[in-house]
Amino acid sequence: MSRTLIAGGTLVSATGATPTDVLVDGEQVAALLVPGGGDAFAVDRRIDATGLYVLPGGVDVHTHMEMPFGGTESSDTFETGTRAAAWGGTTTIVDFAVQRTGEVVEESLARWHAKAEGNCAVDYGFHMVLGGVDEDSLEAMDSLVAHEGVTSFKLFMAYPGVFYSDDGQILRAMQRAGDNGATVMMHAENGTAIDVLVQQALARGDVDPVFHGLTRPEAMEAEAVNRAVLLAEVAGGTPLYVVHVSASRALARIAEARASGANVFAETCPQYLYLTLEEHLGAGGPGSFEGAKYACSTPLRSGRESHAADLWRGLRTDDLAVVSTDHCPFCFKDQKELGRGDFSRIPNGMGGVEHRLDLVHQGVADGKLSLQRWVETCSTTPARMFGMYPRKGTIAPGSDADVVLYDPRGTTRISATTHHMNIDYSAFEGFELTGAVRTVMSRGRVVVDAGQYTGSPGHGRFVRRGLSQYLR
Repeated sequence: MSRTLIAGGTLVSATGATPTDVLVDGEQVAALLVPGGGDAFAVDRRIDATGLYVLPGGVDVHTHMEMPFGGTESSDTFETGTRAAAWGGTTTIVDFAVQRTGEVVEESLARWHAKAEGNCAVDYGFHMVLGGVDEDSLEAMDSLVAHEGVTSFKLFMAYPGVFYSDDGQILRAMQRAGDNGATVMMHAENGTAIDVLVQQALARGDVDPVFHGLTRPEAMEAEAVNRAVLLAEVAGGTPLYVVHVSASRALARIAEARASGANVFAETCPQYLYLTLEEHLGAGGPGSFEGAKYACSTPLRSGRESHAADLWRGLRTDDLAVVSTDHCPFCFKDQKELGRGDFSRIPNGMGGVEHRLDLVHQGVADGKLSLQRWVETCSTTPARMFGMYPRKGTIAPGSDADVVLYDPRGTTRISATTHHMNIDYSAFEGFELTGAVRTVMSRGRVVVDAGQYTGSPGHGRFVRRGLSQYLR
């Protein structure tokens, strides 16, 4: 096995920032050393990290590669999507295998394994979407937790007729998760009420993309979050993880539950920290279809209100534990265009897996977040939340050598002309950010270095996950 010494950098962890040399032996971290301490070791490669942050590789626990939705499929394959992740310093993703009503859970998981195996540039795991909760799928939950390394299950309060589960089904799944130790992930929007608002808007002739957001008001997210919190309580305190939180009232309910001691957790995504309903989903004004690029669910919220500021504060206070991306890209041409003349037919989703570390680091540069919280929300906590720590999410002896060298004085300019995601536009086009990824190691292998990609499909391995290590 080869040895690599990363020397001269500042190791940034969830607990602090310290000048440290890192010795990598094969695929694992072998030792953390005082500056200059690595000089005593014979190494095959020395990487000069002077002036750079040395971070654990990013862990994005919410991606959708090759995801069928809205009559099409997300445009990133596991090959292109994980390559883009590597470019952005993310070395582990957790994607969603999808079971629909009437399908066998284990067979659905096998289909996603077949998509990913041999194609991923970085390591990957799976959550399981339960689109049909019945006795068979409840029994499958036990089997996946015990034997498959899949320990989290996503349910939808939205999308009636597609993924929707009613309250009784949700309660049963939460009860089963309470028995087997799994975490329930929740897409919290009141889908049946939203469908009424959608049909009323279309009947009025309100068909522009901005109505995607206006028919999914924040009250529908807050109501669903409240219901999910109370159902988890009735189920006996099942761990609940609310995905893509976008709005102030939903966050306030999560904070209230957490203050009471409940195992309720949540994530947000960069789009909710930076983009708005008016400027982006409403881009171009009446009659324009430009806003379709920004149609995602939960939707972008009004910039005239305090949503983004509240989300940044939630990251500081740990009411929001994780930043993930909900990476689910659809090209504008031929895919988003399916919704011309009917916003309800726009495939929901945006691309972001390549830029998460940079976008959240901008919050550090702007004084909205500490260095430690940057690493904690983008790497350490997601690894702990979903049973991968300390293999992932930290740089420590015995951990996988997933390492990012980050230049805090660099600049990242985001554009569809330079990004590596398989999508024909960028939701963050023109953003100029403070900081840049310089070098990325995945299990000891350099996959990105100084603007060159050296990874390959098939390097990434499936990560069998344990139970959550973040419960209170």
